[in-house]
Amino acid sequence: MTLLGLHHVQLAAPPGTEPAMREFYAGVLGLAELPKPPALAARGGVWFGAPGIEIHIGVEEDFRPARKAHPGILVRDLDVMAGRLRAAGREVRPDDLLPGYRRFYVDDPVGNRLELLQPITGPGGEHLPVGQHVEEKAEHAT
Repeated sequence: MTLLGLHHVQLAAPPGTEPAMREFYAGVLGLAELPKPPALAARGGVWFGAPGIEIHIGVEEDFRPARKAHPGILVRDLDVMAGRLRAAGREVRPDDLLPGYRRFYVDDPVGNRLELLQPITGPGGEHLPVGQHVEEKAEHAT
Protein backbone atom coordinates (compact mmCIF):
# COMPACT_ATOMS: atom_id res chain seq x y z
CA MET A 1 0.00 0.00 0.00
CA THR A 2 1.36 3.40 -0.99
CA LEU A 3 -0.12 6.75 -0.04
CA LEU A 4 -0.05 9.19 -2.93
CA GLY A 5 -0.97 12.54 -1.43
CA LEU A 6 -3.81 14.51 0.04
CA HIS A 7 -6.87 14.83 -2.21
CA HIS A 8 -8.75 17.47 -0.23
CA VAL A 9 -9.43 18.95 3.18
CA GLN A 10 -13.01 19.03 4.47
CA LEU A 11 -14.18 21.92 6.64
CA ALA A 12 -17.66 22.33 8.05
CA ALA A 13 -20.06 25.26 7.97
CA PRO A 14 -23.62 25.84 9.15
CA PRO A 15 -26.51 25.56 6.68
CA GLY A 16 -27.04 28.59 4.46
CA THR A 17 -23.51 29.99 4.68
CA GLU A 18 -22.41 29.00 1.17
CA PRO A 19 -22.60 32.61 -0.16
CA ALA A 20 -20.27 33.87 2.61
CA MET A 21 -17.91 30.96 1.99
CA ARG A 22 -17.85 31.71 -1.75
CA GLU A 23 -17.04 35.35 -1.06
CA PHE A 24 -14.17 34.38 1.24
CA TYR A 25 -12.61 31.32 -0.42
CA ALA A 26 -13.09 32.47 -4.03
CA GLY A 27 -13.34 36.24 -3.65
CA VAL A 28 -10.63 36.84 -1.04
CA LEU A 29 -8.34 33.79 -1.17
CA GLY A 30 -8.67 33.47 -4.94
CA LEU A 31 -9.64 29.79 -5.16
CA ALA A 32 -11.93 28.63 -7.98
CA GLU A 33 -15.28 27.12 -7.13
CA LEU A 34 -15.35 23.48 -8.22
CA PRO A 35 -18.50 21.70 -9.42
CA LYS A 36 -19.85 19.09 -7.04
CA PRO A 37 -21.28 15.84 -8.38
CA PRO A 38 -25.11 16.15 -8.46
CA ALA A 39 -25.66 13.56 -5.71
CA LEU A 40 -23.31 15.48 -3.41
CA ALA A 41 -24.52 18.94 -4.45
CA ALA A 42 -27.95 18.05 -3.05
CA ARG A 43 -26.37 17.97 0.43
CA GLY A 44 -25.32 21.62 0.24
CA GLY A 45 -21.85 22.97 0.81
CA VAL A 46 -19.33 24.16 -1.75
CA TRP A 47 -15.93 23.02 -3.06
CA PHE A 48 -12.91 25.16 -3.97
CA GLY A 49 -9.56 24.48 -5.55
CA ALA A 50 -6.40 25.67 -7.25
CA PRO A 51 -3.31 23.76 -8.42
CA GLY A 52 -2.22 21.56 -5.52
CA ILE A 53 -5.11 22.42 -3.18
CA GLU A 54 -8.74 21.43 -2.77
CA ILE A 55 -11.00 22.50 0.09
CA HIS A 56 -14.49 21.08 0.53
CA ILE A 57 -16.97 22.95 2.71
CA GLY A 58 -19.64 20.61 4.04
CA VAL A 59 -22.88 21.60 5.73
CA GLU A 60 -23.15 20.49 9.33
CA GLU A 61 -26.38 21.04 11.27
CA ASP A 62 -24.74 21.04 14.71
CA PHE A 63 -21.81 23.16 13.50
CA ARG A 64 -18.88 24.14 15.71
CA PRO A 65 -15.90 25.89 14.08
CA ALA A 66 -12.54 24.16 13.96
CA ARG A 67 -10.52 26.38 16.32
CA LYS A 68 -7.39 24.20 16.61
CA ALA A 69 -7.52 21.76 13.68
CA HIS A 70 -6.78 23.57 10.44
CA PRO A 71 -5.42 23.24 6.91
CA GLY A 72 -1.97 24.73 6.28
CA ILE A 73 -2.11 26.51 2.92
CA LEU A 74 1.09 27.43 1.09
CA VAL A 75 1.12 30.85 -0.58
CA ARG A 76 3.56 32.57 -2.95
CA ASP A 77 3.44 35.99 -1.25
CA LEU A 78 2.35 36.02 2.39
CA ASP A 79 2.37 39.82 2.62
CA VAL A 80 0.05 40.22 -0.38
CA MET A 81 -2.34 37.63 1.04
CA ALA A 82 -2.30 39.30 4.47
CA GLY A 83 -3.15 42.62 2.78
CA ARG A 84 -6.07 41.05 0.89
CA LEU A 85 -7.42 39.51 4.06
CA ARG A 86 -7.10 42.72 6.07
CA ALA A 87 -8.79 44.69 3.26
CA ALA A 88 -11.66 42.19 3.54
CA GLY A 89 -11.95 42.90 7.27
CA ARG A 90 -10.22 39.73 8.46
CA GLU A 91 -7.92 39.62 11.48
CA VAL A 92 -4.47 38.25 10.56
CA ARG A 93 -2.61 36.64 13.48
CA PRO A 94 1.15 36.30 12.74
CA ASP A 95 3.13 33.42 14.20
CA ASP A 96 6.88 32.84 13.90
CA LEU A 97 7.20 29.50 15.69
CA LEU A 98 7.66 27.22 12.63
CA PRO A 99 11.29 27.23 11.45
CA GLY A 100 11.72 27.65 7.70
CA TYR A 101 8.37 29.43 7.18
CA ARG A 102 6.68 32.76 7.63
CA ARG A 103 3.04 32.23 8.57
CA PHE A 104 -0.16 33.58 10.04
CA TYR A 105 -3.58 32.37 11.09
CA VAL A 106 -6.94 33.72 9.95
CA ASP A 107 -10.53 32.57 10.48
CA ASP A 108 -12.98 31.98 7.66
CA PRO A 109 -16.47 33.60 7.88
CA VAL A 110 -17.80 30.84 10.15
CA GLY A 111 -14.79 30.71 12.47
CA ASN A 112 -12.73 27.85 11.04
CA ARG A 113 -9.02 28.42 11.58
CA LEU A 114 -6.73 28.54 8.53
CA GLU A 115 -2.93 28.72 8.49
CA LEU A 116 -1.23 30.43 5.55
CA LEU A 117 2.49 29.80 5.08
CA GLN A 118 5.33 30.94 2.85
CA PRO A 119 8.66 29.11 2.83
CA ILE A 120 11.68 31.19 3.76
CA THR A 121 13.99 31.07 0.75
CA GLY A 122 17.65 31.77 0.14
CA PRO A 123 19.08 34.24 -2.37
CA GLY A 124 18.65 31.74 -5.23
CA GLY A 125 15.01 31.04 -4.35
CA GLU A 126 15.73 27.65 -2.74
CA HIS A 127 13.74 26.66 0.33
CA LEU A 128 16.05 26.74 3.32
CA PRO A 129 16.21 23.62 5.50
CA VAL A 130 14.31 23.75 8.77
CA GLY A 131 16.22 25.84 11.26
CA GLN A 132 18.53 27.49 8.70
CA HIS A 133 18.03 31.17 8.00
CA VAL A 134 19.17 33.26 5.05
CA GLU A 135 22.09 34.72 7.03
CA GLU A 136 23.34 31.24 8.02
CA LYS A 137 23.12 30.03 4.42
CA ALA A 138 25.21 32.99 3.25
CA GLU A 139 27.86 32.25 5.89
CA HIS A 140 28.17 28.65 4.70
CA ALA A 141 28.51 29.74 1.07
CA THR A 142 31.69 31.76 1.70
